[in-house]
Amino acid sequence: MRILFDQSTPLPLRDSLTGHTVATAYEMGWSTLNNGDLLTEAEKAGFELFITTDQNLRYQQNLQNRRIAIMVLPTTRWPQIALHVAEVLSALNTFRAGDYCELQW
Repeated sequence: MRILFDQSTPLPLRDSLTGHTVATAYEMGWSTLNNGDLLTEAEKAGFELFITTDQNLRYQQNLQNRRIAIMVLPTTRWPQIALHVAEVLSALNTFRAGDYCELQW
């Protein structure tokens, strides 16, 4: 699966997503795009999943008819996320195009 990390997604998570191709918005040259444009560019580039920590994304963007799946992590703090990598992987393996999920722990 091709995965795009938003600006605030902790980079160490990448190492836990073996078997997947992970890029960041910064690496793609998209760090200045707002979320709507970022999601559009990600879809055009063939990304299948967008991982963010932006809890307000669903209120700021119309997510209907999106082809990219979206996973929202509950925190930007890597030490907390590291404790729940198995849950992230479990959720990741169930995603289909256009799915939206806010993880909570």
